[in-house]
Amino acid sequence: MSFTTRSKVRFAHVDAAGIVFYPRYFEMLNGAVEDWFAEGLGVDFAELHLTRGLGVPTVSLDSRFAAPSRLGDELNITIEVKSVGRSSCAVAYTVACGDEVRMTAEGVLVCMILAEGRSAPWPDDVRDGLAKT
Repeated sequence: MSFTTRSKVRFAHVDAAGIVFYPRYFEMLNGAVEDWFAEGLGVDFAELHLTRGLGVPTVSLDSRFAAPSRLGDELNITIEVKSVGRSSCAVAYTVACGDEVRMTAEGVLVCMILAEGRSAPWPDDVRDGLAKT
């Protein structure tokens, strides 16, 4: 299974050449993770961060850029869980416009206690959702 969300390429995403400036893809991936937690796992970032005191930082990210994205493009960002550990989760991202893949990435997210700056086991409800994605 996987989770897919959409992101429109906005003026703020592009450089002078009119294509997505590569760091903006990382912001889009983070936005997709936020959508995934809210819509796919049922735990939005406000609850996770403000109520539970947990964060989900990216600790590893390996990316490949296949084709440029331009202002106005509608991108589909798909997240697929590859594995779930005690406090980590390996994911694969695919960013596509229609049938054309624009970017792929593999990353690792970690459950972190914000006040302590250390990893923690996934809460049961989040772990259950991760296992279903």
